[in-house]
Amino acid sequence: MFEPNKIEQYLDAYIVPWGLNIIFALAIFIVGRMVIKALISLMCKILEKSKFDEILIKFISSIASAVLLLFVIVASLNQLGVDTTSLVALVGAAGLAVGFALKDSLSNFAAGVMLLIFRPFTKGNYVEIAGCEGVVENISILTTVVHTLDNKEVILPNGAVFGGSITNYSSLPSRRVDLVIGVSYEDNLKKAKQVMLDAMKNDPRILSEPAPQVAVCELNSSSVDFVVRPWCKSDDYWDVRFDTIEAVKIALDENNITIPFPQRDVHMYQQSED
Repeated sequence: MFEPNKIEQYLDAYIVPWGLNIIFALAIFIVGRMVIKALISLMCKILEKSKFDEILIKFISSIASAVLLLFVIVASLNQLGVDTTSLVALVGAAGLAVGFALKDSLSNFAAGVMLLIFRPFTKGNYVEIAGCEGVVENISILTTVVHTLDNKEVILPNGAVFGGSITNYSSLPSRRVDLVIGVSYEDNLKKAKQVMLDAMKNDPRILSEPAPQVAVCELNSSSVDFVVRPWCKSDDYWDVRFDTIEAVKIALDENNITIPFPQRDVHMYQQSED
């Protein structure tokens, strides 16, 4: 049996201080989590007003929440009298080791953050990136997903995307279609030029400003080459390109203007017996 005095001494020496420390530690943890939740909510609202990408907002909020929660846990352990110096050092060493092991992934992560911040392209844009051409389907922290025109899904690491040249064909409202069409040397060049201009005027998708251009660009070995350059909306580019080639070919045929095949002149000489 414990004596009453010893029980009181035990309570005063151990139970009460430890109980208070546990209560304060729990209070720090609970209140800290509530404060973190409020701060993260406020940060998300600020980022949304700044028009940050939704993926980037979620990622930043999760990282910030984890870091703040770590500080709250350390503060709670300190209240319990736990020496957190070794714990912080252990976490730092583990983070360094993980960083070395995942350096390629961290490179893709950093590139993903830059892509989401600077937005050189967005979902739905037609782009040429990392040697791949197609429509952007998704941009995540580590990878970018592109759907090619022949309906293949290509997953590209963000490090390769951000580290190379980026061509965004959808960022501007209009594009120029560049075609080279050759006619025969025997044909009337002024008539051929007018026929090609008239063929493009019949297409309402071709913009009047800037005006379509047809001009002689080269005297080739088998043909006189014209550049044919109509302008159209970026979304209409491929349809306008294909239809313009067809319309110009039909118009030239109707006006008896020839698109020659590659040809070569061969001169025959007959050698006398002498």
